[in-house]
Parts: sequence; C-alpha cells; structure tokens
Amino acid sequence: MRTEVTIDSIATGGDGVGRADGRVVFVPRAAPGDVGVVDLPDTGRFARAEFRELRVSSPHRVQPPCLHFVTDRCGGCQLQHISYEAQLQAKSRIVRDAMQRIGRRDVELPVVHPSPTPWRYRRKLTLAMRRRGADWIAGLHPFDDARTIFRLEDCPITHQDVLEVWRDVLAAGDHLPHAHALRGALRLDDEDSASLTIEGGREWRASQAFFTAVPRLGALWWIPEAQGRRRIHAREAASAPGASFAQVNPAVALPLRRRVIALAMAHSPASAVDAYAGLGHTARELAGQGVRVTAIELDHDASAWSGERLPPGSRALAGRVEQLLGDALPTDLVILNPPRGGVEKRVTDLLEAAQPAPSAIVYVSCDPATLARDIGRLPRYRIASLESFDMFPQTAHVETICELVPEAA
Repeated sequence: MRTEVTIDSIATGGDGVGRADGRVVFVPRAAPGDVGVVDLPDTGRFARAEFRELRVSSPHRVQPPCLHFVTDRCGGCQLQHISYEAQLQAKSRIVRDAMQRIGRRDVELPVVHPSPTPWRYRRKLTLAMRRRGADWIAGLHPFDDARTIFRLEDCPITHQDVLEVWRDVLAAGDHLPHAHALRGALRLDDEDSASLTIEGGREWRASQAFFTAVPRLGALWWIPEAQGRRRIHAREAASAPGASFAQVNPAVALPLRRRVIALAMAHSPASAVDAYAGLGHTARELAGQGVRVTAIELDHDASAWSGERLPPGSRALAGRVEQLLGDALPTDLVILNPPRGGVEKRVTDLLEAAQPAPSAIVYVSCDPATLARDIGRLPRYRIASLESFDMFPQTAHVETICELVPEAA
C-alpha cells in the first residue's frame, strides 16, 4: 500500500518515525519534518520502509559529506543527513522517551553536551576484511545488507592517522593469516603508535613479518578461530593493553569521566565499587582522592593493568560483575559502566537488596534502551540527575550519565 508519511522524530536506531493510517512507520535516513511516500505492507502495527519519494524536505536536512553514506548506503553512520544541532535534539528526545516508555520514569529532556569535534573524532576503527584474489579489501556493511561489505576509501568521522595505519595494514596483507575472512580492530593509542587486533584464521606463521611491515603498530593482538585473545607482538612490554575497551572519542571521554568523578565525590564516599572498570582510569582517580575502590572488570588484561596501578587499600577483581558484586557490597557508592547490552538482572537485584543501600549509583550507558530497562529494575532508587554526552556524532548512539539515589534520600 502506497501512502504518505510525515516524520515526527528519530528512533533509537536512527530511523525516522512517523504515522500513517494508524500505524507506526520507521523510515531509514529520514529527518524530522520530512514528508514522503512509502510502500507499506498490508498488515502489522509497525512497518519499516524507505521513502519512494520525498515530497517535503526537512529544514534539518544537510548534504552528507561522506560518499560511502550516499553511494554505498554505509551503515556506520545513521544521521549524517541531519544538521548537528538537530542530531543533539534528537538524541535528547531518544533518552527522554526511553526513560519514560521503558523505565517508567518521568524525566525532562536531558542536556546533550556536544562533541568539540563532530568529524574525525574516532580513534578506533573496526573493519570487516575479505580476501579478493591475492588482495584484501577492508570495509563496512550497507545499512540494509549485513552480508555485504564495500571497500572503505575514507571515513570522515575517523581520525586520519587511523586510516593511514589501516592502509599500511592492507599493504602488508600478504603476511596476514590465511583465511577467506578476518575482522580487524585498529586503535590509535597516541600520534605515533596504534594497536591492532586481528580476529580469525587458525595459523599465523608470518605474524612477525606483518608486525615489522607496519612500523606504527605498537602492539599486535590475535584471536584465532575458537580461541582466546592474546598479544603476540609488542614494541614496549609495559604498554597498556591495546585490545581492551577504550572510548573512541577522547575529547568527550575526558569531560564525561570528570563529570562521573564529580558526581561520585559529591556523596563523600569512603568506599566505592567501579563495575565494568576497564583499564581503571576512574577507579584510580577515585582512589587518588582517598576512596577505597573495588574495580571489577571481565577483561583479565585490563584488570591486571588496573590492579598494578591502584594504591594500597583498593583492589582490582577480574571476572563478571554479576558474580563478584555481592562480595563487594555493602559500599557507599557504585559506578556502573556496562557495554551496550546493559547489566545482568542479578546486578540490579543485588543493588535492590543491598543493606545499607549505596548512597548513590552513577550509571554510565551507551544505550538509552538498556539504561532505561535497568533503571526500571531499581524502584528503590530515584533519578537525581540525567545528562548525555555526544560521544558518537553522526550516529544515533549517545552516552548518558544517570545519577540514582535511594528514594528516602
């Protein structure tokens, strides 16, 4: 059925949202204010369809600067066609709507702090790799076809140095593991050094030759098929684990961490749990201010790195938060900074039952939907503050800090 739809807002995944004939319609690459024609299936309360014709163009539309966004339908960015100011407004509404609809919490539109650099901010780029004859291509997927990849020529949200090292990686492709497909994650650690993790393959006899051929690599990690990750080459033995999680936008990550520390210290904690602690940057800052910190992190390499740098009285535990948190309670403060999937229900159950309750939970999330779900599992706590940081300009993702305190506080 062909019908006209007006786009009212942007959904969590970046699609435009409108209504037609009483049905909710999701339209990829639409902007609030667009009016267009779509073909809808005959049944269902919800539908997803592309514009067949754009009749009225939103005032928020801009020309995307990335050719891959236009010609290859790249799925890496979802909002390049929308002005940056409108992106921030859309993300604020996404967070508010998730909190109200999923978390059942009545909140105002949160502030979204902009990124100082909406372009060339990413210091990590993960690409799918496919062998084509004697060569490799590395690229991303179209948003509507996860099985296909296109050759990446440029990525305007990625730092130029990351792209330059990727070119060196592909130039040394003869030395990569023998496989039809690989996955590579390259992170710029500083201006002169990067870390690369290659996933796939069963043998890598030429790994030393590969590492030598890419001199800007400070560390090389490998995840063979059906095996765990290991570092196989490094130029400095004391370097931080380059395969462990790190934020891709340092210009936003630093003020976000400062805000987390400020919120935490406002409650004057003597003890704290930093859950999903990563390399322990937040844990070390809290410990430096006299807080006894238990840093919990699943990544054993990151946990070991963190533990070696925490002062006496604080500790780093390697393992799953849902398995270790109970032994770290009670505590004055809990910081949660989980991956996109949010926390396991056992984590919220433990926090609901903790006696006495922490004076605050500071929850840092990169997914408003799972944040709202988890807060909905914490009826004992009310939202004291909510604000977002645009860690990922041009995409539909947003980082949010939610400060929770016990209802009686």
